[in-house]
Formats: sequence, C-alpha cells, structure tokens
Amino acid sequence: MVFSSPLFLYVFIPVFFSLYWLAPDRFKNPLILCGSMVFYAIGAGSTVVVLAASIWLNQFLAVRLVAAPAERRKMLLTVGIVLNLLGIAYYKYLTFLWGLTGDAVAALGLGGLPAPPEIPLPVGISFFTFQAISYLVDVYRREIPVAAGYGEFATYHSLFPQLVAGPIVRYREIRDEMYARRIDLAVVTEGAYRFCLGLGKKVILADNLGTVADAAFAVAPGQLGCAQAWLGIVCYSLQIYFDFSGYSDMAIGLGRLLGFHFPENFDQPYRSASITEFWRRWHMTLSRWFRDYVYIPLGGNRRGVLHTSINLWLVFFLCGLWHGAGLTFIAWGLYHGLMLSVERLARSRIDWRPTGWSAIVVTFLLVTIGWVFFRAPTLGAALDFLGAMFFIGKGAAIWLPLSVLLPSQTLFYLAIALFFAFVPFERLSRLRLDGPVLMVPQLGFSIVCLAYSSLLLAANSFNPFIYFRF
Repeated sequence: MVFSSPLFLYVFIPVFFSLYWLAPDRFKNPLILCGSMVFYAIGAGSTVVVLAASIWLNQFLAVRLVAAPAERRKMLLTVGIVLNLLGIAYYKYLTFLWGLTGDAVAALGLGGLPAPPEIPLPVGISFFTFQAISYLVDVYRREIPVAAGYGEFATYHSLFPQLVAGPIVRYREIRDEMYARRIDLAVVTEGAYRFCLGLGKKVILADNLGTVADAAFAVAPGQLGCAQAWLGIVCYSLQIYFDFSGYSDMAIGLGRLLGFHFPENFDQPYRSASITEFWRRWHMTLSRWFRDYVYIPLGGNRRGVLHTSINLWLVFFLCGLWHGAGLTFIAWGLYHGLMLSVERLARSRIDWRPTGWSAIVVTFLLVTIGWVFFRAPTLGAALDFLGAMFFIGKGAAIWLPLSVLLPSQTLFYLAIALFFAFVPFERLSRLRLDGPVLMVPQLGFSIVCLAYSSLLLAANSFNPFIYFRF
C-alpha cells in the first residue's frame, strides 16, 4: 500500500485518522503501532516478519548496551550492526552477488552456477535498517536513552509515514513527541497541506514527466537522437526529484497529522551551485546519516586531501550500493564521489567557490548526466544513452519534432516542474504569513490539489514511487 493509491487515500486515511483523533491520549501510540503494522503488512505481505524481527533484535541489543560493562559494549554494538547489515545483505544483495559470481565462473570457462534464488525484498528495508543502526549507535554513544520498552521502540521503528521510503527519522528527533504531541486545527491544516502538496508533486508532475523519460529510455540503441536523449534525462531528473520529494512531503504531512515533526528531506537541490551543495539539499536525512555514521568515523576531512577523497569515494560507493543492487547504482555513486573529490581538490588548491546561475546550470547538468546511470537498466545501456546525448553513435543525428517528443500537455507540466525546482521560494518567508491568514490558502490549495490528483489517479494507471525499490 502506497500513499498515492486509492486504498490508502480513501480507506486507510479516513478510517485510521478518525480512530486516532477520537482516541484518548494513552491509546494513541498503540493505535499508531497497530496501524503501522497493518499498513506494512498490506504492502509487504509475509515479509512483515522481517520488520518484527528488526524491532525485537534492536531493542533487545539496545537494552543490553545500556547495562553492559565497558569492555562488552563495543562488542554488542558490533554484533548489532553486523546482524542488521546481514539482513539487508541477504534480502537485497544475495541475488546480485550470486549473478556476479556466476558471470565470473562462466568467464573462466568453469561452467556456471544454477539460477539465483528468488528472495522477496521487504519494502523499505534499506530505510528501517539504517534507522535501527542509528538508534544502536546513538545509545552506544550515550547520546540518547534507550526506549522505555518494546512497545515504544516498535511504535518509533514502524511509524508508517516514514517506514518504507523515509525520511530517515532518528529516535532522538521525535523522542520527546513520543510522550506528548499537540494536535489542533492549525496542525491538521498544515499536515493536510503538506500531504496534498506531496501528492500533487507525485501524481501531477512526476508521473506525467515520467512518460517522456520512459519513452526515451525505451528507444533501441542506435535509434535515439540527441534531442530526445536530453529531453528524456532532464524529465527523469525532474521526475525523480518530484517523486521522492513528493513522498517526503506526504510523510512529513502525515507525521504532522499525528503530532510529530519529521526532519526535512529536500531543499530545492537543483538550485545548488556545486555537487557539494547538492548533497546538502538532496535526501538530506540520508546525507546526514552517511556523514555521522560513516564519513566522520572514517576520519572525515581531517587527514588531508587524499584521505578525504578516499573517504568520499567509499561513502558514495556505499551510497550507490544502498540505492540498488546493481553496477549502474555503483557507477552512479562513484561518479558523485569523483565530482565531490574534484570539487574539494579545487577548493584546496585555487580557493574555488562557485556562485550564480551559471554554477547552478553546470551543477544541474552534471547531476543530470549522473542520473543516466541511475535510470538505465545496465551499464551498456547507460553508455549508449550518454553517447546519444553527446552525438556519439548512429542515432545521435536523428531529430524529431518537439510536438512528437513532448505533447503540449506534458510541456505544461514540464514548465511547472522547472518553475518549482528553480524559483527561490525561501524569499516567500519574508511575507511572514501565519495563523488564520495562512490556513485559508493552505486549505484551498489542499482541496484543489487532492481533487485534481484524484482525477488523474482515476484516469491513469497507477505508478508506484521510484524509491519504493530501495
């Protein structure tokens, strides 16, 4: 079950929130836990046992981390991290590694391996595994107290708005709100507005732009023209941004409806003037997770330019692998690691500080080129697509009319997407609208966005969120 499905919009939300808002405070957390497990079970089926096992394992270890003597605490933390990573390795990467091993065996002329086992991937395992590791590490560092009991930790760990695709919410960020949350008309209005904003991003913008991207990537090698390739990947760049930021907005909005404040996950990343800034604005909770639990423990930037570059490459290799079990995702991660290393070297040698719209355009183009690896099914397909973009290959000289590549309705959606991706909306904060003055336009926008999105959902086939594969 996903946020933009009719089942969630017109059955789960009305039933769950009617019960939640009517329930006494002492029943709200148990109701969230029950609703979250039902939500996950509908979408994940029998793999709900993986989530249940993660809840038990991590709270069991966290309790023992608090009580263990100093010499045993590091061992318990290591066991917890390894067990969490073994789970994600089995469900997400075993088939991939099996295939690579089979290819290597065949290349050596040693026959082949039997077909890899079919392992169902638990939805959102990458997200709740990272969330569990952050909980254990923070308890180990004594930065947070352990959850009061299995029920409290289970409520946090399975919190349905952010369970399957983020943002990655750390226990420290909502611990106080586990006990006391304020819900009033202003909070409900704000939450509904944020949810409907995300729904519109997904259904109105991302899904319509995705048709152009899908058409470009479906063209056979040698038949893809330069213009169609660039149009396709630009539309994909906007599609994945509005798809994932739309999900994050919906998750944050649902969190507000429950009384929680989830961390922001996107800050108009395509307005970045460098790749470094892009990663401060794109999927911010994941970037901070890698910074705090991988990059800094490796030494960060404290040991010179070379060591910093190695750390960046390792972090982004892991970042690419986290996104998907495939060579294309690894190539995408290494590409960003290279870009960041080059930027850091330039800043250290020539005091390079890119600014202005020219830097924003260059950064957007570099990020867009990287998305080719992310979207393509294979490395070979990615290289063919890049070849078409840069006039290399048989199809690069093929030119099709714009009306064929981009219907007028989709052109309208593309213009809106570019507007929302690049206009500096932080300047609107100077208007300082709040209270009833802000609630009226929020309610109006929410109604219009929900109505139009519902019409599109009724007319078009359902298109799941891109990040659900992770």
